[in-house]
Amino acid sequence: MAGDRGGGGGGLYLVHILDQHHTVLSGCAIIVRGQPRGGPPPERQINLSNIRAGAMARRAAQSQPDAKDTPDEPWAFQAREFLRKKLIGKEVCFNVEIKTALGREYGMVYLGRDTTGENLAESLVNEGLATVRREGIRGNNPDQVRLCEMEDQSKASRKGMWSEGGGAHTIRDMKYVIENPRHFVDAMHQKPVNAIIEHVRDGSVVRALLLPDHYLVTIMLSGVKCPSFKREPDGLETPEAYAAEAKFFTESRLLQRDVQIIMESCPNQIILGTIMHPNGNITELLLKEGFARCVDWSMAVYTGGAEQLRAAEKSAKERRVRIWKDYVAPTANIDLKDRQFVAKVMQVINADAIVVKMNSGENKTVHLSSIRPPRIEGENKDKDKRFRPLYDIPYMFEAREFMRKKLIGKKVQSDVSFSHVGFSSFSSVCRNIAEALVSKGLATIIRYRQDDDQRSSHYDELLAAEARAIKNGKGLHSKKEVPIHRVADISGETQKAKQFLPFLQRAGRSEAVVEYVFSGSRLKLYMPKETCLITFLLAGIDCPRGSRNTPGGVQTADPFSNDALVFTRDLVLQREVSALGGSVSSLSSRRSSQALCVLVLWSTRRSALVLKGLLVWANYEEKPVEEVVQMKEEKERVANYKAAYVTEISDSMHFYAQDVETGAQLESLMETMRAEIAAQPPVEGSYAPRRGDFCIATFADGEWYRARLEKVESPSKVHVFYIDYGNREVVSAVRLAAMPPAFSTRVLPAQATEYTFAFIQVPQDDDIRAEVVDSLVRDIQNTQCLLNVEYAGATCPHVSLQFGDTKDDVGLGLVKEGMVMVDVRKEKHLAKMVNEYLTGQESAKSARLNIWRYGDFRADDADEFGYRR
Repeated sequence: MAGDRGGGGGGLYLVHILDQHHTVLSGCAIIVRGQPRGGPPPERQINLSNIRAGAMARRAAQSQPDAKDTPDEPWAFQAREFLRKKLIGKEVCFNVEIKTALGREYGMVYLGRDTTGENLAESLVNEGLATVRREGIRGNNPDQVRLCEMEDQSKASRKGMWSEGGGAHTIRDMKYVIENPRHFVDAMHQKPVNAIIEHVRDGSVVRALLLPDHYLVTIMLSGVKCPSFKREPDGLETPEAYAAEAKFFTESRLLQRDVQIIMESCPNQIILGTIMHPNGNITELLLKEGFARCVDWSMAVYTGGAEQLRAAEKSAKERRVRIWKDYVAPTANIDLKDRQFVAKVMQVINADAIVVKMNSGENKTVHLSSIRPPRIEGENKDKDKRFRPLYDIPYMFEAREFMRKKLIGKKVQSDVSFSHVGFSSFSSVCRNIAEALVSKGLATIIRYRQDDDQRSSHYDELLAAEARAIKNGKGLHSKKEVPIHRVADISGETQKAKQFLPFLQRAGRSEAVVEYVFSGSRLKLYMPKETCLITFLLAGIDCPRGSRNTPGGVQTADPFSNDALVFTRDLVLQREVSALGGSVSSLSSRRSSQALCVLVLWSTRRSALVLKGLLVWANYEEKPVEEVVQMKEEKERVANYKAAYVTEISDSMHFYAQDVETGAQLESLMETMRAEIAAQPPVEGSYAPRRGDFCIATFADGEWYRARLEKVESPSKVHVFYIDYGNREVVSAVRLAAMPPAFSTRVLPAQATEYTFAFIQVPQDDDIRAEVVDSLVRDIQNTQCLLNVEYAGATCPHVSLQFGDTKDDVGLGLVKEGMVMVDVRKEKHLAKMVNEYLTGQESAKSARLNIWRYGDFRADDADEFGYRR
């Protein structure tokens, strides 16, 4: 520090034009700091002698409801900005000329290390941003005389406040309150906003002036928290350990600097954001230097990626700096060989627990770490004996079904994060299944203490997934009515089973899910269509029975009963099956009346256990059956492309097209029909719509078109299908009329033919499928293409489609862009086309385009991504 100058001393300092007491200083006062030695250096306020700048805007005290905000004086903000841009972070030299009894210091400030630098008071006066206090001027002081001469020159040149107009345009429209902060943040769309940091409350909370609209807002850094200052009952603030150091760290880098702020979220009226300075990201710097710790509740909204914050915090922990000086790393309680294993999913116990079968044959229960399944809070469920958690807890059934459809029978990889009464982290081959559950709103995140590291290794991804689910109102976070599952359990009631049997017999093959396996041949099935639970016995076989309690005591199990139970359980438990109804009868004196059925699995294995060679038939030899191979001559692929005009694309990726060759006939028929209707218009309301009828209907353009009635809800809601164009609409009956016989489908058949794309899997996920449909609408709707039928389908032909001008394959283009997957056909005559599509798919997968952006997801059946193999 330099020696004293003038009457009150001076020095070499770093400058901050700030207000440590929430009062904005004018452009003629600065606060300086010396070099830090062992902690934050003290501050010192210096007021520029002999000049005065305008007072800046000040918000009214909140404790005084009648007080009003004070606006800027003209040119006050410009004077402050002039000093800020010249001085912030720069070294200055000053001498104190006057020190008042209250300790206020007045003096001259020079830019640089000595008094040869730029005099700031003279610069302000020369730019017309300050006035000279002439009442205290002495004629024998050359510095004061020079200030007066500069002011006269500034007036003559009409600079700054001496310009015409009075400076009303320099007064800012300050906005201290935002009516709807959440809407304000969402409207920014996470785009960087220019700002000036006006105040630092602590290391992670600042007050910023947003430009150019002059909003004064409080910003809390996303994902981190620094030690803070606790306010005591007497009004004094007590700093936590390293709170002052963290505040100085942020002040010395951001205070009154030009920055960009990304506003990321606004929970509970608190704006969370990231502050970007040209020299770096203050959030990551605070973590790396041990001034802050990661906080889970705001980590999910951090746009820079939670892994970067975790890595910065980990670096500080390893170096044990500042707040981590006493940090002790947790010891691993899992052997390295047990941290990862591959196993087959056998049962979904709950939305957060499954049973897997290890390679050794052992069954192991695995819990998904850091998530909580749906549950009912604050209710005593034990009082109601009829309470069934799977069906009565909202979204529990949906969560179980999501897990069952995605995992049962699949091989998965488990990554164990920690071991605690059998709990572990679990992830499928390509994506964390817990993250998928949370993103669909079917589970919530468990909150931990900040010092608790016993959590999922994908915890940040889980937080981000939950934030998305809350924002989109998915599942548990939806404001809609919760789904209700009224499932009738008739598995133990003979009379109800007899009453239900005729419905099962008439239905023939019924879809079902095996909910429980009692023995090798006795199962409990859930019938989704009928919404009931029933007990089924496998017809034609009798399996060994297990031990059971009887009035005479415990009856011992039959030999091999457990083997039969395990076999059936591994084969069908929680699988989708098809049941064929039989009859109700008493099988034996030991059995109660039950519905007999044949259970047909969707798998290729036989349903009758007797055919699988259990130990009961250890000596049985099955007679060899001669396998008859039918030879089928494969035909050659016929490429007979014809011109077609695509008129409509449905949400299911089916499309309707007209034959170009008959286009002229359709136009002629339409003109003649409309002319006849114009000459003899139908009587409004005279037509009585009936489902399946052909009629004519007025479209939105006011013209008449041929249509077919698909559904009649009411006279005001009639569903029509325009047979020549393929689009659908709900109209009122007054817009319908009987079709004149001269224009019926006998004269000219319906021109819109339904097709779907060959060699392409239709995505099951609504969002993915909507993206593909939007792309098709942009590319081919209302255009002429070339169409070739490749093979027949269940509802419509499967075709390949080419653009009319370039002859490029539309479906192959979707595959190459990574928007759809290839449907592999086994016919030999289609092998060349299939190989071409697969080559395009490999190219999209290598480039990680669209659905392949997370890599190859097909190993886990891809249901979550909207595909099934």
